[in-house]
Amino acid sequence: MKKSNIVWGIILIALGVLIALRAFGIFDFDLFFDGWWTLFIIVPSLIALFTEKRKLGSIIGLVIGVLLLLCAWEIFDYDIIVKLIVPLVIVAVGVKLIIGGRTAGKAAEILNGAKGEGRHVPTGFAAFSESVLSFPGEKFTGAELTAVFGGVECDLRGAIIDSDTAINVTAIFGGVDIFVPDGVKVVVNSTAIFGGTDDKTEPLPTADKTLYIKGLCMFGGITVK
Repeated sequence: MKKSNIVWGIILIALGVLIALRAFGIFDFDLFFDGWWTLFIIVPSLIALFTEKRKLGSIIGLVIGVLLLLCAWEIFDYDIIVKLIVPLVIVAVGVKLIIGGRTAGKAAEILNGAKGEGRHVPTGFAAFSESVLSFPGEKFTGAELTAVFGGVECDLRGAIIDSDTAINVTAIFGGVDIFVPDGVKVVVNSTAIFGGTDDKTEPLPTADKTLYIKGLCMFGGITVK
């Protein structure tokens, strides 16, 4: 079960109990306090901060939500906060581009190096269809996966990965699933436009081998398992 589901379940149960206590006059509180609407920003951001691997977006959302709540309580002035939010987002995006650029550059470097050495870099392409790639007992040197109104599955669980490698992924109105073997560190950098990337692998602070995934999602999704 996903951690986020558990946290959301606890929050909903607590809210239901509070509403029941209020209905019987045991505990009184105002459901619609000043700035209550900011909870729709604060709560999801707070949950994502503890359950998701990528923290930057969660931190930005949490900071913005708290600042808006303080404005609703007239602790801060809205005009000042609005002026702060814009530069905050710009700085955060800049940090993301720097970090993501390094990851994306590493993926491109590995794939270009493999091609330059004449090594085969398999491709998986699905347009209005499905494509499945697996590498049982084979050395994996990287791959390029594209799903357009279709789905691509790349199974690396039986592959031999003895050095850093990379996958370039494009998902446009489609989905790509990547299955990673144990003991391989995963580093994902993706650009999402009405899409997203879900990295479900266990975090490995240190590992001998790293899989760099560079992704582009447009109305599509990438899942790493």
